[in-house]
Amino acid sequence: MSDSKRIIKETFTTNLSDYIVAIAAVTIVLMIIIPVPTVLLDVFMSLNLALSLLILLLVLSMKRAVDFTIFPMMLLVTTLFGLALNISSTRLILINGANFNGKIVRAFSSFVVGSGGSKGLVVGFIIFIIIIAMQAIVITKGATRIAEVAARFTLDGMTVKQMSVDNEYSSGAISEEEANKKREDIQKEVDFYGQMDGASKFVSGNVTIGILISIINLIGGFIVGMVIHGESAQAALNTYISLTIGDGLVSQLPALLVSTATGVIVTRANSQGSFGAELTNQFTQNARVYWVGAAVMVAMAFLPGFPWYVLLPIAVSMAYLAYMLSKKAVLESDKAKIRSAEGVAKKTESAHELSPIVPLDPISLELGYGLIPLVDKDKGAELLERVTRIRKESAIDMGLVVPRIRIIDNMRLEPSEYCFKIRGVEMGRGTIRPSSYMAINPGTVTEEIQGERTKDPAFGLSAVWINEESRDKAERAGYTVVDAPSIIATHLTEIIKRNAADILGRQEIHGMLEALKKDYPAVVEDTQKHLSLGEIQKVLQGLLREQVSIRNLVAIFEALSDYAGITKDPGFLIEKARQALGRQICLQYADQDKTIRVLTIEPAMEQKIIDARVETHSGVMSALEPGVQRQWIKALTLAVSAVQKQGYFPVILCSEAARALVKSSTEREIPDLVVLSVPEIVADVQVEAIGEIRLEG
Repeated sequence: MSDSKRIIKETFTTNLSDYIVAIAAVTIVLMIIIPVPTVLLDVFMSLNLALSLLILLLVLSMKRAVDFTIFPMMLLVTTLFGLALNISSTRLILINGANFNGKIVRAFSSFVVGSGGSKGLVVGFIIFIIIIAMQAIVITKGATRIAEVAARFTLDGMTVKQMSVDNEYSSGAISEEEANKKREDIQKEVDFYGQMDGASKFVSGNVTIGILISIINLIGGFIVGMVIHGESAQAALNTYISLTIGDGLVSQLPALLVSTATGVIVTRANSQGSFGAELTNQFTQNARVYWVGAAVMVAMAFLPGFPWYVLLPIAVSMAYLAYMLSKKAVLESDKAKIRSAEGVAKKTESAHELSPIVPLDPISLELGYGLIPLVDKDKGAELLERVTRIRKESAIDMGLVVPRIRIIDNMRLEPSEYCFKIRGVEMGRGTIRPSSYMAINPGTVTEEIQGERTKDPAFGLSAVWINEESRDKAERAGYTVVDAPSIIATHLTEIIKRNAADILGRQEIHGMLEALKKDYPAVVEDTQKHLSLGEIQKVLQGLLREQVSIRNLVAIFEALSDYAGITKDPGFLIEKARQALGRQICLQYADQDKTIRVLTIEPAMEQKIIDARVETHSGVMSALEPGVQRQWIKALTLAVSAVQKQGYFPVILCSEAARALVKSSTEREIPDLVVLSVPEIVADVQVEAIGEIRLEG
């Protein structure tokens, strides 16, 4: 009930504000046409002055200029409101003449003109002209120019800023959410200064029309006073000069406040705090300038004719401020020394004491000192760019956001040796030559080339180390030629694919759930209601072990929600998740005609595998008799070799009950074998059986 009331209240508040804005806009337009009573005119003039003052105060308190995104629109509204008031007051002044009783206009007129008669009128009129000239020439013109320059430079720098955000995101320094937020801020900044470039014309136009209206008031009032009201020339002149000054000041003072706010907001492009905070911070950084300033004030006080009683107090104030700033600087210096000493002491203590937890990097790449130039930014750091690209490709291909890969040097490795570790455990290593190329034999080489024989560290293929001169010859001969960064990058890609299940920890899953909850809260809540974080982890790890992408988390979690109420067996849930991803899995192994060529298993052999099912702590497996297991692997190897000779990728198709058991029985001998179940095959994908696996005899 409380949520319903809150929603109704928020809706009412939103609608009320919309109604108020609409009524205000219509009222402003009507004021230009319909005469306004004097009392209502005083109310509107007071509101205009208060609104202009609030805009200036808001601008001064804003930390960033782009935080006040409606400022360009407010310029239009306040300009139109001020012009409507000016037209209304002009109408009443010309109609009523000396009988005009607008309190705000009369008050401003009396304040400037005073009771000095003709002399007061002349002085007041001169001051009025100076105020208008100051606003038109100094403030408005300067603010308009700054807005134009700010808009141009902001637009020119947009591409560079976006590239910087893309580089930070690619390097893993920021998340995708942070990158999107920064891109939105950049676009918001460009839009704001682009709007300010046009909106500043409202300010300059307002000043121009204000001058024109004041001239019309003066000349038209003089004519109306003499011709219509029958006043003498002196009386008409006194009356309408006084009212023109008052009306002009009432309209120009809010315009002056808004012009000042415009100048302030466009000159604070790089500000990170409010104007008052930055003023205090930047004027209290150096005590020396205040000592010098105090000395200059004292010297001027003793010069003939200068008011020493004014200059000396200023000098004393500056000297006192300089003394306080010097004292503060000494205290901060002492505190910095104390902190430095404490830091040294803590480092010394930590050198003798071990932390209760020794953290391990999720993934690390250790390099021998001879390979350090590959990650040196002064030399291109090509390997760093490739590592960043691999992390992004892994997220797209497998749905796994790989943690940041820490690259460190290891003096215990050979100079040209590197090593990959996952949580401190070595997962692969290799030796390369930074100045040479590795020519890998993919099996289609037409001519052998000379060089030092080696093995490709990623796939174990035969390869040869060659120099730059032999590169073209090797490529013509059918070799795949790669440089040192490509070797390490390819090896890293394979390490991630083979060990994706080990990389995916519960903390990573928690982050995935939190991100998915923003768009699919019902799916995540339903899944978490049935399964714990650890149970979800086992299912996702089971998919990754067989190179199944987990990017479509919505489909996976919906399948888990459907069947988790029946059983929480990870093996069963993995099969149901695979079936939910059936189209994705089929298209992964189908050709251009959407056809999968498969090997089937002799029914009797498949039943033997099912009957040999046993439960272990790591899942289900098929415990065939040793002799049968050897025959099974031999038959499977022959069938796979025959399929590969035909140029097809080997895929085994079996029943749902046997799929996981077939995979577990071949995991050690043929780890990359793909095994599909019949329910995973979708309707629009064709299946062509190209062989059957049978045991001999």
